This record gives sequence, structure tokens and C-alpha cells, in this order.
Amino acid sequence: MATIKAYIRTTKKKADEVNIRFRLSAGRGVQLHHVSELLVNPDKWDDVRQEVKTRALVSDDYRKEINTGVSGRKELLLDIYGEIKDDPDPERWYYEIDKRLNPIKHQPKVKTFFDYFDDFAKEQDGREVYLNVLKRCLQRWEMYEQTNGKEFKLDLNKLKDKDIQRFDRFLQIEHTIQDKYPKIYNTIKETRRVAPRGNNARSDHLRKFRAFYKWTVNKKLTSNNPFDEFKVPQERYGTPYYITIEERNKLLNADLSEYPQTAIQRDIFVFQCLIGCRVSDLTSLTKSNVKDNGNFIEYIAKKTKKKEPVTVRVPLIDTAKELIKKYSGGEKLFPFISDPKYNEHIKNAFTYAGLNRLVTVLNPTTGEEEQRPLNEVASSHLARRAFIGNLYKKVKDPNLVASMSGHVEGSRAFARYRAIDDGIKQETIKYLE
Repeated sequence: MATIKAYIRTTKKKADEVNIRFRLSAGRGVQLHHVSELLVNPDKWDDVRQEVKTRALVSDDYRKEINTGVSGRKELLLDIYGEIKDDPDPERWYYEIDKRLNPIKHQPKVKTFFDYFDDFAKEQDGREVYLNVLKRCLQRWEMYEQTNGKEFKLDLNKLKDKDIQRFDRFLQIEHTIQDKYPKIYNTIKETRRVAPRGNNARSDHLRKFRAFYKWTVNKKLTSNNPFDEFKVPQERYGTPYYITIEERNKLLNADLSEYPQTAIQRDIFVFQCLIGCRVSDLTSLTKSNVKDNGNFIEYIAKKTKKKEPVTVRVPLIDTAKELIKKYSGGEKLFPFISDPKYNEHIKNAFTYAGLNRLVTVLNPTTGEEEQRPLNEVASSHLARRAFIGNLYKKVKDPNLVASMSGHVEGSRAFARYRAIDDGIKQETIKYLE
């Protein structure tokens, strides 16, 4: 049978108050201790009776508070022991005591809108960084809506299509309000000022937001989906442009010995031009992805991994093999750096190689076409377009090219990477002769 003793311990002379302690004993070897928050004056404590001395000069309230506290704590500790006596581990003992004394502390945390968003982002391989950009934007929008005394809180179950319309409006005007609401931008910071957003940038944010809501519905976290009544604007793209095989070779052969880091990233870019993968897949490639005595590269496209896994298998030409051999020191195929730095070095490499042909692009803010030199618009995505565009021009079979670029068959996005130019039209029309 378990017994409990209340006692005090003090090493300080004339201490005004000390904590009342408890020791539970049960059978052989079971002794559990508890230091309570109950305080008593050592001179007033009766160690035998385990209560305030009968003749101590104290108020009735003081006596009642201490004595009732001690008896109540003994009952509590005996009750807890009854629950854990099958396994009276001290850690379990302390936890159960704290749980009883501080129930609010141990209540399950009620997840917020942004807690769910974090869970969603963690499940998206390789896209968490980009989704966090949207998260910070949503946090700033919430604060913006709360200005001027408005009551507004993002809630999975309460957002409606009219709220998404207001968020879309916020995306359009955010660059104009940064100086007016410094508290928002000091709280939810970006590495640089928010730039004006065009149609495609807004559409990208809204599509990610829509994907989050689809995830919450599929997970049965809510039955509410404001995107059921809100249509995300279509992205607009200009005529696809890409570098030619001749331009790619000129870039590869450019003397960049004065810029060794740029030379490395140039080599990686050229290799990307030769296998056509997304940059998220490129940075994951290791020696284990090289198959059949170095003749193929094989990987599962991350973008399709969780839905319809697509195994991409691309034959390696001699140039690609030589680049792999050049960087054969580590387990990774190449010495990758961050995406922003990679794009920065690509632009520099184009500049040093004299690749400044004018191309027609859509201004991301105004949506209008404009002429820009290649070295100003070059990025990792241009490598993917170069792979698809050059192959499609030769074979004109979208499904064959898509099987090597990681697009699912019939992908609508594939059309954004190829251009049906006059040469293709002239070759095709000959079939009518």
C-alpha cells in the first residue's frame, strides 16, 4: 500500500518560508518525490503531524490554507500513483503531476491557419522555399486587413471567394503600400522590397494558394474551399525563345578562366541544356543517377513524384559525359550552389560569351511585349527550353520530347517550351506536294 509523507528541508538559517515536499513510498524500491509550490514557515511546521503546529501563532486562514493544501496534495499524488503504479517511472510521475496542476499547459494546441500551411509546405518536395514566399505574403495581407481597427483573421473554414478577390487586389497594390505601413514590413520581412506584380506573378501566388486549399480539403481539415467560386487568372506567355545549339556551344567554349566560379556554373547550365531537367531535379542528381555504363541519366521528376511518378531517362551525348567526368570528385554530379546564385552566374556567363541576341519577352509587370538581350533574361529555365526547343525542331514529336523532359503526356505546359517557327511550317507543308 502506498503512503505519503509531507516534510520540509532547509539549509538556510532562519528561512522565512520553504517548500513543502512529499515522498511517496510503495513496496520495495518505490520512492517518488514531489516538491510542491506550497510554502510554510519552518518554525510553524509540525514534522510529526505534517501540518502547521497546533499552538503556532498564525491566522486561521493561514492554517487552513497550509493544512488543506497538504491533505489535498496527498490525495492528488495517491490518485496519480494509482494510475501509474504498473510502471512508476519518475519521469512519468513528474509529467502526470504537472499535467494535473497545469492542465492548460497540456491542452492540445489548436492549429492556426499558418500551422496548416506549414504542414502543407513540408509535404511539397523542393518547393517549401517558394511556398514560404506566399506564406509571408498572406501574413502581410492579414496584418493589412487588420489596419484601421478591422477584425480579420485567416481561418480555413471562413475564407470566401470575396476574400480571395481582396487578396488578389492586395497582390496588385502591395508594392505601393510598403512605406505607409512600416510595422507590417518590419514584422514580416523580405530580403528586398516587394516589386510590382504582373498577371503571371499574381496567378502563380493564387495557384499555390489554391493548391493549399485543395490539400486541406483532401486531408478533410475543412470542407470549405473559396476557390470553388474564384477563378484564378490564366498566365500569359510570349512566343517561346531558346538558345540554339550553336549558341550553346559558343557558351561552353568561351574562355572563363578569369571567372572560375562562373565557369563551373556555366558547365552545369550546359549540362542542363543537354538533359532538359528542372533545376530542382538537377540539384538532386548524384552518380547513382548515371546508368548503363554512363550512357543514360535516369531520375524521377520531383514535380510528378506524389501524383503520377514519371521516371525520366535521357541518353547522354559525349559532351554531357565529358562534363560529368570533369566533376567526378564527389557523390553529387556537380558542385551546385543556390538557385539565385546559379541564375546570376548564368547571366554573367552569357555576358562574357557575348550572347546578347535580342529576344521578344513579355514584361512580367505590364504584360506587354518588349525586346531584351539574352544575357539579361538568361536563367536556369532557359536550359530546359533549349533542350525542348532544339529537339522539337528536329523530331517534331511532342510525346517523344516530353518523355525526356519530365512532362506528362499531353501536358499543356509543354507548349510553353516550343515554338512552331517558319522552318517547321515549311517542312510540314511539303507533305501537301
